Amino acid sequence: MKSPIVNRLNTTFIPVTDIKRSVRWYRALIGEPYSEEKIHPPVYQLPMATHTGVILDAGSEKVEPSPHPLFNFHTDDIDASYRFVEQLGYTIKSEIQRFEDISFFNIQDPDGNIVMICTG
Repeated sequence: MKSPIVNRLNTTFIPVTDIKRSVRWYRALIGEPYSEEKIHPPVYQLPMATHTGVILDAGSEKVEPSPHPLFNFHTDDIDASYRFVEQLGYTIKSEIQRFEDISFFNIQDPDGNIVMICTG
């Protein structure tokens, strides 16, 4: 039997408590301006450049963030990305880890969700 499920990651949902704060945080991280008038709780879809989307979801009563990254944002320059995150004043959870074909570091959003910044 052929599976009707497509082999493509569609959307990542991120549980948040304050949708406006989270939109500000994530939009600054990806360097995108936003308008508060376009934020309609309980969810907000971040505009992404590919098929996979990111939805900030403030619909849950209780947010229980994972201690591990559930997704990553891509970068071509890990060092510039690290400096950028430092300048934003965001919480950095790990130093840059460097391997032959991949480099990454982890940061924490205002709700405690771990987000990876990665070259791979």
